[in-house]
Amino acid sequence: MAKVSLLGIPHDENSSYLRGPAEAPPLIRRELASDAYTSWSETGFDLTDRFVDHGDIDFTRPGDPWQRIESEVDRALDAGYPLISLGGDHAIAWPVLRAVRRRHQSLTIVHIDAHPDIYHSYDDNPRSHTSPFARIMEERLADRLIQIGLRTVNDHHREQFKRFGVEVVEMRHFKEGLRLDLRTPVYISMDIDALDPAFAPGISHREPGGFTTRQVVGLIQGIDQPIVAADVVEYNPRQDLSNVTALVAAKLVKEIAGMMLKTNGATAG
Repeated sequence: MAKVSLLGIPHDENSSYLRGPAEAPPLIRRELASDAYTSWSETGFDLTDRFVDHGDIDFTRPGDPWQRIESEVDRALDAGYPLISLGGDHAIAWPVLRAVRRRHQSLTIVHIDAHPDIYHSYDDNPRSHTSPFARIMEERLADRLIQIGLRTVNDHHREQFKRFGVEVVEMRHFKEGLRLDLRTPVYISMDIDALDPAFAPGISHREPGGFTTRQVVGLIQGIDQPIVAADVVEYNPRQDLSNVTALVAAKLVKEIAGMMLKTNGATAG
């Protein structure tokens, strides 16, 4: 039976404003396992026995956390299944993609977010959660970067878009039924703050005017190339209301997992 790997990356030391995303992975898992909700994805996969959970990375041990993330992601990928990493803040995407890229000669990132996260550096921190996609594109960890849902774009971001050839769909230009011209395997980088805070209040940087949950699910379900890995990041439990955002994050994990199975040729059921 085809499966999907999970790996918790409870790290938020590069958050620029609030801490809390490091506490997210176990709460997302709790909602995934809850008897209150269906275990089926909308695409027809019963996920009850489909997840291979590699646990959470232990950051209490000495050493560079970036090296630890890269090596643990590499180990999880050795299982041979598509991987969903549970953040954590968005900074983790850089070391995750280092490991993913080694296994995929061609790769497109579909990045769903309120923020471009492509500052050259922020507060003199090149590992800031505002900067991972600058590092990712500098290291050529993807052939294409498509950013969708942005609503905080400034002049520096636009310079970075031009520098790296980023394809951008700002939220103000988003239209229902958007279809992406994808030609390679796909990495989804899913920042929960892409959603309007009415749907996902448990985030550090609330930016009104974002997606509904339905619109994000539609974007995920519209991907027609193999989804080989993904991250779900920036859920901040300290800002949540009645676990609403934990449930949204778990829903997106389920729909990403269902689409991973579908696009990689698994049989539904």
